[in-house]
Amino acid sequence: MPRPTPPDERVVARRRAVGEQIRRVRRAHHLSQRDVCERTGIDIASYSRIEQGHASPLLDTLIRIADAIGVPLADLVR
Repeated sequence: MPRPTPPDERVVARRRAVGEQIRRVRRAHHLSQRDVCERTGIDIASYSRIEQGHASPLLDTLIRIADAIGVPLADLVR
């Protein structure tokens, strides 16, 4: 079975930017990663990978994170 092609650097850079934005918004709302994880049901390791830009979350996951923080989805992907 062939291995999937890794994303190009542009995609990786944007994924990291989204993770950084999620972290900024979370911190601005005085929430810890654990707070968000408890509200979303996402395990801490997976959530941390999202904020670091090492994981590509599904849209449903981004919606759950936005709801847990209490912001519109657009605030996370600006």
